[in-house]
Amino acid sequence: MDDLLIKNGTLINEGQRYAADIYIRGSRIEKIDSQISRPASVVIDATDCWVLPGIIDDQVHFREPGLTHKADIATESAAAAAGGVTAFMDMPNTVPPTLTLELLEKKYQLAAKKSHIHYSFYMGTSNDNVEEVLRTPKDTVCGVKIFMGSSTGNLLVDDQRTLERLFSSCETLIATHCEDESRIRRNYQFYHSLYGDDMPAAVHPLIRDEEACLQSSTYAVDLARRYGTRLHVLHLTTADELQLFEDIPLTASKRITCEVCVHHLYFTSRDYRALGHRIKCNPAIKAPHHREALRQALQTHRIDIIATDHAPHTLEEKRRPYASAPSGLPLVQHGLSLMLQLHREGLITPERIVQLMCHHPAICFGIRERGFLREGYYADIAIVQPETVYRVERKQLMYKCSWSPLEGHRLPGRVTHTIVNGKIVYQHGKIYRTGSAERLLFDR
Repeated sequence: MDDLLIKNGTLINEGQRYAADIYIRGSRIEKIDSQISRPASVVIDATDCWVLPGIIDDQVHFREPGLTHKADIATESAAAAAGGVTAFMDMPNTVPPTLTLELLEKKYQLAAKKSHIHYSFYMGTSNDNVEEVLRTPKDTVCGVKIFMGSSTGNLLVDDQRTLERLFSSCETLIATHCEDESRIRRNYQFYHSLYGDDMPAAVHPLIRDEEACLQSSTYAVDLARRYGTRLHVLHLTTADELQLFEDIPLTASKRITCEVCVHHLYFTSRDYRALGHRIKCNPAIKAPHHREALRQALQTHRIDIIATDHAPHTLEEKRRPYASAPSGLPLVQHGLSLMLQLHREGLITPERIVQLMCHHPAICFGIRERGFLREGYYADIAIVQPETVYRVERKQLMYKCSWSPLEGHRLPGRVTHTIVNGKIVYQHGKIYRTGSAERLLFDR
């Protein structure tokens, strides 16, 4: 059985920062101690590095099947590994959309062959597949995804009876995209009447405005409270939405949780002038005061998870006029660095970053034996040089779409190694096929 020893690193784990070595035998952490001297087949010197639990990104769009000209499981899981991510949860808006358990299982089969890191997939919902959704196994699937705002395919759920049935009967975690579709359509008609087909990218947060988000999030939270649903609201973007969530620490018994994504903490509506549709996403990046409210909330318990909502499109698609330019941006390779930039600005501690990106996804979803550096747990680990500042350049990107809205930005925190089940899958710019990735399992 292979073994691996990480020496001289600074562990950031469970609210503490301390010097320690980690000895890994097979797929699990066998020993964590201040000094481990036993021989190992592989030794990593982590001097001047932080050693973290692998990041768990609970919201990505890896575009397979059906949209593989934009991305696929192999390319995007490699990019994720380059960013210190060791597990992902992928959304159902592929082609075809994941609306049956048979289609869901086919995605798992694809990932088993192609993914460099651990994986799980959400079951999709529509107005007419409730019975299929209610059969979703809760111990082998991360959750059920409800688009309460428009998406691709037949994934919009706007029928009240359908929503009440799902919220009252689903035993699996429900994750929601919350935007009020009727308000978005009214706003679109108004701005189209002003600009015609030449709408600028800057109208995006006016069409998908604060009230569209707040109305839908309020409705989802009200339904969850009424029925006792395990609800996770994805990608909050507004100050008002934050008030819907309790300022209490995350535990396995917390029933209503939420996440914020890195781009909503980094960009503001002022960036549309320079970046245009490259930062067009749903929900929209909004005015600076909303970003500041989200940043301040990092110090509270209202925000439970930080994710990327990695959603790549080709640059050719992004250059289309507003109405046909797709929403979403590639981020999974740089999510940790974006959070470390906020640390450099004094907005968040490294311990809190690890809590929100590693520990909390494991707690929130009930992921079995991952998300922490603990003896006996699976060895999913990221090693990062926190003081190294690098320039984001296209030649370094591992995304299939080969672009990033961060090109030219200087960011801290270069990942040197990513370890999945005790095997090095990423090291100093290179990806290795190890076969160590597994389907995530959940204790619920």
